Amino acid sequence: MDQERTGPIGRGFDWVFRDRTTGAITIAQWPNLPLWLFGALTLAAWATRGTPTLASWLSVGADLALAWWALDELLRGVNPWRRFLGAATLFGLVALITLRRAA
Repeated sequence: MDQERTGPIGRGFDWVFRDRTTGAITIAQWPNLPLWLFGALTLAAWATRGTPTLASWLSVGADLALAWWALDELLRGVNPWRRFLGAATLFGLVALITLRRAA
């Protein structure tokens, strides 16, 4: 396990990036099911762009998978950084969907 840092910057770093369950520094993790689904559905939507209806449905599925991941990180992230990533992704996804509907 990593040693805790001292000083205000070190303590701030620990607070933001330290996993609350294991004590390890966690910035990124191996993708979980929602991210694998997002990647696969995004690739499938791109591959079927010649069929707009199918590509659109696959894109909706990709958005839902990304929203699932973002909400999971926001609610159950192992540290504030992971929760921030979830919130930022959710905010960005809402903005993207809003822009798509306006176009």
